[in-house]
Amino acid sequence: MPIFRLHQRLLFPPPRLSEPDGLLAVGGDLSPERLLLAYSMGIFPWYEAPPILWWSPPQRTILEPDRLKVSRRLARTIRQKTFIVTFDGAFREVVDACATTPRKDQEGTWITPEMAAGYNRLFEKGFAHSVECWRDGALAGGIYGVVLGKCFFGESMFHRATDASKVALFHLMERLTHGGYQLLDCQLFSIHLASLGARQISREEFLARLWEGGIRPSWNPSPPPF
Repeated sequence: MPIFRLHQRLLFPPPRLSEPDGLLAVGGDLSPERLLLAYSMGIFPWYEAPPILWWSPPQRTILEPDRLKVSRRLARTIRQKTFIVTFDGAFREVVDACATTPRKDQEGTWITPEMAAGYNRLFEKGFAHSVECWRDGALAGGIYGVVLGKCFFGESMFHRATDASKVALFHLMERLTHGGYQLLDCQLFSIHLASLGARQISREEFLARLWEGGIRPSWNPSPPPF
């Protein structure tokens, strides 16, 4: 199938027209309106250098709020309150940390300055959120993503101290559970995510879950409470 080239018009092709690896379109921009339309259609940006690449993989990895696996060590860390946890207390710092913190088996990052600016704009509009873990006044770990309807679209997480990102994830899942959220979108599969309880579903089922979560394709939705 062809890879679609985007222009100024706010429009995406149907996700079912993606390549076998999930690549759907190139180009466009990272304006809040285009990002919101993309997420509402089950599409996300992922690239290391221009042009922007837009993806909708045939298999989507999700983590449902009631399926998070908590190890004994993590449960002990949570009980001991090793970290102070905040919500939306340092969104920009979390994005920057996700972009710059070294990762095992990864040489670089996909969070370019343009990507960071795009998500910061979504945060200012009330569509992006973060969870932070602090220790001794320093940011030790965190996670950020986009919220639409009753779904949280996870973008990235980081840790500078053992279990800090997992503690952030635990508290995020608690909030999603209490808020009646459908799922946390993890995008792509990894062994690490599977160990936390994530599973893969088809693109068709994922889009159906978005519909059940009250998400309709739109570039101008109202920011949901979080």
